[in-house]
Amino acid sequence: MRGAQRKEKEKEKESTKNIKQVRYYPDESYNEVYAEEVPQAPALDYRVPRWCYTLNIQDGEATCYSPRGGNYHSTLGTRCELSCDRGFRLIGRRSVQCLPNRRWSGTAYCRQVRCHALPFITSGTYTCTNGVLLDSRCDYSCSSGYHLEGDHSRICMEDGRWSGGEPVCVDIDPPKIRCPHSREKMAEPEKLTARVYWDPPLVKDSADGTITRVTVRGPEPGSHFPEGEHVIRYTAYDRAYNRASCKFIVKVQVRRCPTLKPPQHGYLTCTSAGDNYGATCEYHCDGGYERQGTPSRVCQSSRQWSGSPPICAPMKINVNVNSAAGLLDQFFEKQRLLIISAPDPSNRYYKMQISMLQQSTCGLDLRHVTIIELVGQTPQEVGRIREQQLSANIIEELRQFQRLTPSYFNMVLIDKQGIDRERYMEPVTPEEIFTFIDDYLLSNQELTQRREQRDICE
Repeated sequence: MRGAQRKEKEKEKESTKNIKQVRYYPDESYNEVYAEEVPQAPALDYRVPRWCYTLNIQDGEATCYSPRGGNYHSTLGTRCELSCDRGFRLIGRRSVQCLPNRRWSGTAYCRQVRCHALPFITSGTYTCTNGVLLDSRCDYSCSSGYHLEGDHSRICMEDGRWSGGEPVCVDIDPPKIRCPHSREKMAEPEKLTARVYWDPPLVKDSADGTITRVTVRGPEPGSHFPEGEHVIRYTAYDRAYNRASCKFIVKVQVRRCPTLKPPQHGYLTCTSAGDNYGATCEYHCDGGYERQGTPSRVCQSSRQWSGSPPICAPMKINVNVNSAAGLLDQFFEKQRLLIISAPDPSNRYYKMQISMLQQSTCGLDLRHVTIIELVGQTPQEVGRIREQQLSANIIEELRQFQRLTPSYFNMVLIDKQGIDRERYMEPVTPEEIFTFIDDYLLSNQELTQRREQRDICE
């Protein structure tokens, strides 16, 4: 048995002779571990306890796992996990392995964690416990008269960055501002507004004298202000974002006259608001009525209306004129005319048309329509406006002037300017006439009146 052990030792010694000596050099300046080049590949033997140089990382640790067990740290195939002490950062491979060429598969070293130097802040400073190294704490403070906004202290962390954010020192004193005096102004004639001017506010900063901006809440100087009170607010900002405000009041008054009442059987149309200084109100009469008195009145600066109110009296038609033109001039810009011509009173179309119109008197009056009837032929023709009879000469002139024949039923609608607007050769319903007038002949004032009096005839 002893002979067998002796043979085994001699065999192991023989294999050791075939392995060339390899030296490992640690580079202390970079904390790296590397091996010298081997001139030729050695024979692999997992039983050699120091196949690679033992790892030694300054300010760090190598945790190794060998195929031969926990007591071996540099045999062939050994894998080492590299880490650094707190306050240091690993540069290089985190895991290396002992290779057959007696070198580790990579290099690494531990570098001390440092944060960048903090910049100085305007109107302030900071002090640090350990410079820019890990866990160093820097406390900020501001110069007298300034207030620190943001993080009061910052700490150098393991990732090489400072905690928090950079604070700022701001001026704690707001600027001084003085607004112009409040003012009152009357509205201009025929307007409900007044243009108001003022000087800008006086602003001064108590710290460095710099005002970055001044804002106004409300209209600018020279604006038109409506009636009432208006608050104008100015706000000034300095470089440190402090602000100060002031305000004043602009009051605009409108001179107003008593509200006018429309005349009986008529209505009013007014400019502007209808009761303010400079407003003009015109008097209008309904169909079949004419104005007697001043046509319009003006609201004066004394808050009283000029003139006196007119009245709307029933329209008087003078049939004792010398010509048809003299008769028609009485209706100019006042009434529309519906002139009906028929050969005799028994004409079927004539009787049908007159019957329908007699049932629509209210609608005709609303639309300012006067009916003129021309019935019969010479020498027995009859002409009338309501109950007033027309002379034979006037009847003949009207038929010639409006191109109406006495031979058969025909009818013409004339607008307030005396223009022929529509002709009818057969009876039409009042609704058709009303629709035509409402769609094509009404003025804007009449349209407004029609909307207000839509149901008056129902």
